Amino acid sequence: MMKLILVAIAVIIVTIGLVKLIDKFIPTKFKPLLQLALWVAIAFLGYNTFQSVYAPIQFNKLKNKRYAKVIESLNDIRDAQLAHRKITGKFAGNFDNLVKFVDTAQYTITQRRDTSVIDPILTKQFGVDMYEDKVLIDTLGFVPVKDSLFKNSDRYKTMMNVPVGKEDAKFELKAGFLEQNNTKIPVFEALVKKSVILFDQDKDLLSQENQVVSVDGVNGDALKVGSMDEVNTAGNWPKTYGANE
Repeated sequence: MMKLILVAIAVIIVTIGLVKLIDKFIPTKFKPLLQLALWVAIAFLGYNTFQSVYAPIQFNKLKNKRYAKVIESLNDIRDAQLAHRKITGKFAGNFDNLVKFVDTAQYTITQRRDTSVIDPILTKQFGVDMYEDKVLIDTLGFVPVKDSLFKNSDRYKTMMNVPVGKEDAKFELKAGFLEQNNTKIPVFEALVKKSVILFDQDKDLLSQENQVVSVDGVNGDALKVGSMDEVNTAGNWPKTYGANE
């Protein structure tokens, strides 16, 4: 981009120089038309130089705004999925099941107590009261998952909808298991392509965004949380957009 800007500025300077040469050496009757054409060329090049700088700035401002909204939804999906795993031992593979879970599931509120009780075997063996330590878990009550995660909001019912970008777009959701050390570990992934979020933007700038590799950018061609290839529930966005874990 910088190279393009420098070339455009150089052409503008050359064009201005031509205007001056025309004024000095071209016959008077030809000057108005040639000067008008050159000033039009200067205006055109100036506009394109301005756009080459301004367009990426506007693209980035809109991109950051849309990414922030998408990340809010991905965080809701992750929170719901983590609750699903905590209660059921696995992640939900589709949004219908995930929404139904949030609507109906409850956290169990427990309290741990350390206590000592008589060990009948040792007591009989030694003829005196012998005690063993035990941990007792008392159930204190239940709290609905939807109240714990979403308070008075029902936004979880629409968390499958991508909030910005292409109309009626949905997040992709997958879930399954990875085997590590002969143990099956639940995993999930929710994502949306950048081309969906920025569908109405300049295609060249979108192509550049899809190829981003940077510590302060969203690498790859999608915004996502979780992974089907590794045990990971983090998001792929930098912390400048908010917490990603």
